[in-house]
Amino acid sequence: MDITTILFYVFSGILLVSSFRVITARSTVHAALFLILSFFTASCIWMLLKAEFLAIALVLVYIGAVMVLFLFVVMMLDLNTDSLREGFWKHLPLAAVVGALIAFEMGIVLMGGFQLSDAPVATAEQLKMGNTKLLGIEIYTAYLYPLQIAAVLLLVAIVAAIALTLRRRKDSRAMDASEQVKVTKAQRLKIIKMAPTVATPPAPPVAPTEGGQA
Repeated sequence: MDITTILFYVFSGILLVSSFRVITARSTVHAALFLILSFFTASCIWMLLKAEFLAIALVLVYIGAVMVLFLFVVMMLDLNTDSLREGFWKHLPLAAVVGALIAFEMGIVLMGGFQLSDAPVATAEQLKMGNTKLLGIEIYTAYLYPLQIAAVLLLVAIVAAIALTLRRRKDSRAMDASEQVKVTKAQRLKIIKMAPTVATPPAPPVAPTEGGQA
C-alpha cells in the first residue's frame, strides 16, 4: 500500500468523523468549525486525486467565504440551541434511513457519469498544461454562454440583496457621506468656555430632641 492510499484512508476517516460531528455537536459554533474541517479534508482528497482547481475552489469559496458568513450569522443571531435540538436523537434513526435512501438514489442516477472506461484519454500536450488550464479552456469555449448566464444571475442576486438591505427603517441611523465631505475645520471641533459650577451640599440632618420633636 503506497503513501497516497494511506493518506486517502486517513483523510476519509477524518471527513466521516467531522461530518458526523457537524450534526451532533451541541454548540452551533463547534458545528460550523467541524464543517470547516470537513471542507478542508475534502479539499485534501481532491488534491490526492490531482484535481487542484476543485481543491482550491473548495478552500477559497466554501471555507474562505461561505463558512465565515455562517459564523457571523450564528454569532449575531445568538440561537438557543437547546430548544432547536429537542427530539434530535429521537428522530435520528428515521433521518439516517432517509439520508441513506437519498444517497442510494443519487448514486444510481450519477453512476453513469463516472465511468472511467468511457473517459477521453488526454494527449501528451494536454497533460503538460495541467487540469486547471484545461478546465479553463473547456469552460470558456464549450460552456461560455452558460457561464455568462450564471454570472448574470449571480449579479442580479447581489443587486437584489443590496436593495433589500437599503430600505429605510425608523431605527436605522445612516450618515450622509456628502455632508461629511463638506465639513470645514472650524466645524470639526468647537471649544466652549463654561463657568465652573459647584453643587450646593445637602443640609445636614437634624437630630431629634427628647420630646420626639426636631
